[in-house]
This record gives sequence, structure tokens and C-alpha cells, in this order.
Amino acid sequence: MVSVQLQGRTVVVTGAGQGQGAAEARLLVEAGARVVAADLGGAMPGELAAAIAAASAPGESAPGELVYRQLDVTDEAGWERLAEWIRSQGWTVDGLVNNAGITQRSRLLDVSIADLQKVYDVNVAGALLGIQVLSPLMGSGASIVNVGSVAGLTAHYPVAYTASKWALRGLSQVAAMELGPRGIRVNTVHPGFIGTPMTAGATPQFREATLAETPLGRTGSTEEVAGVVLFLLSPLSSYVTGAEIPVDGGQSGHGGAKSVSDALRDAPFREVSAVP
Repeated sequence: MVSVQLQGRTVVVTGAGQGQGAAEARLLVEAGARVVAADLGGAMPGELAAAIAAASAPGESAPGELVYRQLDVTDEAGWERLAEWIRSQGWTVDGLVNNAGITQRSRLLDVSIADLQKVYDVNVAGALLGIQVLSPLMGSGASIVNVGSVAGLTAHYPVAYTASKWALRGLSQVAAMELGPRGIRVNTVHPGFIGTPMTAGATPQFREATLAETPLGRTGSTEEVAGVVLFLLSPLSSYVTGAEIPVDGGQSGHGGAKSVSDALRDAPFREVSAVP
């Protein structure tokens, strides 16, 4: 029977120190995976440690295992050191979650090339380096999940962030095509407005406007994103590659028509006949 259990599999998760990454690491450990959690800090971040502790039932150890490694995803040498360390443990890589990401909220006429490059280096080049360096450690059945954004499906106003997530979509599709013959799958999840440290600083106006455009009418949770990531890493999705899955409460699905629909909800309907 096919299941979401990942016993014996090694999965690397970047940006795992907090928020979405910590939730993904926790769920993967609960599913039995050995998780190599990577982030910028020299020691395991407190939020990640708490998440992993929560993965264990009282008095029991977690089904899987977590090890923490320091990694700057923009540093190619750092990726090479991580790959060499994984080899030294005698492990292969069965999954990679390119979760690390940063945002920059300048608008079109204010953004600088430096802003654009900084976001691109983390959100796009960081994912590319992970794929380039770790895919040689992968065999048939391995899975890569790139974490995009609803901004990569829409004309979201923070232009550097939006451009980076659209670029990540292209990277994901090329990787799915190039790695498919080796049996390696590559998919993308696109979170909407999720409760994370990145969104915690959002203004009330931004929050209200975003939820007004979200058919489910609420903020999503990191666990809801992590569940889709787990599915894409598991054998349940063994024939899924090159897919893009929004986890956004329907925000990207209506193309901006929700505000029109809401405005007309209580308006009287008037049939207009064509004039010859």
C-alpha cells in the first residue's frame, strides 16, 4: 500500500529555522524521514528545536531524525560542504525542499537593481545551486519541491519578490524536464497568505485586502503548506512532476474577479437586451 511515510529517506530542507521551514521539518520527521535542516544560524534555532520536540509523543522519540547544518543558500562552497558531509555519512538524498526565501517590498519605480539581485540570489540562485549540487546524490524516486508564492502566479506589487518567484517557476519546469529521465521529480508549491515571520510584519491594510481576495477568507497555516510538501515528497505523488500547486485559499484562482463578484453580490440583476 502506498503511503506518505518516509522511513529511511533523507530530505534536505533549507530555510528550516523558523516558520514554514520548521513546520515542514517537523512534519517530515513525523513521517519518519531523516531531515537535514539547514539555515543561516550556527546553532539550531529555537523555533526549529521546539517544532521537533513537538513531533515526539510524551515519553517517546520522534519517528524520524533531524540533524541541523548551517548553510547560506547563496554560497556554492557551502552547498558543496553540505553534499560532502552527506556523502561522509553514507547517505543518499531522497528529497530536497528549496524553502529558503526572502522578500523585498519596493514597488516598480522605487526598486533598485541591488534589491532585485539580493532577492534573486536567495530565491532563485539558491534553489539552482541546491539542485545542481545535490541532484548527483539522488537516485530514481527522489523528489525536489521548490517553494514559490502566490506572487509567482499574479502581478503582486513587490516587484523584486514577484520577479524572483516567476523565475523560480521557470527553473522548476526546466529541472522537471531535465531530471525526469533520471526518475527525479520536481514540483512547486505556491503559498498564499500564510502565518509566518515573513508575513508577521504585514500592515493591517495589506492583511485585510489580501483576505478580502482569498475565497476561504482566512490566513493559511504553515502546517497546511507542509502537508502539500509531504505529499510531493512521498510515493503518493510518484507520477507528479512539473506541477504547480497553489496553497492559497483560492487567492490566485479567480484572477481578480472576487472583488467584482463581492461588489455585485447584493446589486439587483438587470438583463440587458441587445439593440439591433
